Amino acid sequence: MKKIGILLILLLFPLNASASVIVMDSDTSRVLYGVNHNEKKLIASTSKIMTAMVVINNADLDEVITVGENVLRSFGSGIYIEVGEEISIKDLLYGLMLRSGNDAAIVLAEHVGGSEEGFAVMMNETALAIGMNDTTFINASGLENDEGEGNISTAHDMALLMSYAMQNETFKEITGTYHYMVSTNYKTYDWYNKNKLLTSYEYTTGGKTGYTQKADRTLVTSASKDGKNLVVVTLDEEDDFNIHESLYERLFEKYKLVEIIDAKTFLKDEEQYVNDSFSMLLSDDEIDKISIEITYTNDAIDRLGFVSVLLDGNEYYRENIYVIESEEELSFFEKVKRFFLGLFGA
Repeated sequence: MKKIGILLILLLFPLNASASVIVMDSDTSRVLYGVNHNEKKLIASTSKIMTAMVVINNADLDEVITVGENVLRSFGSGIYIEVGEEISIKDLLYGLMLRSGNDAAIVLAEHVGGSEEGFAVMMNETALAIGMNDTTFINASGLENDEGEGNISTAHDMALLMSYAMQNETFKEITGTYHYMVSTNYKTYDWYNKNKLLTSYEYTTGGKTGYTQKADRTLVTSASKDGKNLVVVTLDEEDDFNIHESLYERLFEKYKLVEIIDAKTFLKDEEQYVNDSFSMLLSDDEIDKISIEITYTNDAIDRLGFVSVLLDGNEYYRENIYVIESEEELSFFEKVKRFFLGLFGA
């Protein structure tokens, strides 16, 4: 049945023979659909998703910097900043993401990483930390160098990256912005996002376009509908915007958001509890295949063990199990600890 479903999707959304595509549930990193999604390819300017995240994680976004002569090395798409121009890091991020500014990428990389090479190291360190095991970054822009080498990744890794990035509120705000204006000491900029899905598909929450002659078109987008959060990635695919919209519509319809663990009731009869509820996207034929496994370890004073949610042998959720103590038994410290666990989780 699964192979038949994939064939039907391929008939509905014909791809280039060499294209890679993936649809990922960004909340669980579960692959809902994929073709060649583990094949390594050039990713062009979708690289700037990682550039943005490294900057957001390592810089003061309100800092105003002066553009240096390094900007003169930029070519291709740009926001056309000039030597001596004063602009904030946050505004450069908007130029990076909305207009794919290669000049913004160079200025940000050298400011945050000390050099483009140093920034690439930071990009690769972040990639490994979030599980992008088939990815190598050599620069912040995504352009190929004189030897024809560029940033390499897979549709799967790029979906992981976008899922990670969309957890950051600053990135989410920037990538979801369609129109942005900023004034510097030199001029006023009026930018519109190159991601056409922001206006053509109402559930779009963000994304990044990319293109070089060698990589062809690359596109990473995200969309949310009725609590369902998906990421779509296409690499080396000409009809990318239409493919993305069609895949969103098909997968939003196919998958339901099913609550599997309700923290308010789960294990309460056994005087135990978990901190968080858990819901997961499931098709109709998957709902009965979900299994909940409880493992008691007694390896900590307050933690009894953990609960896991599995589908087809893969674990998509794990949460600690705690014992419910009466108010009389709790010390003041434990009451305070329990209060903050309830607010922020384990």
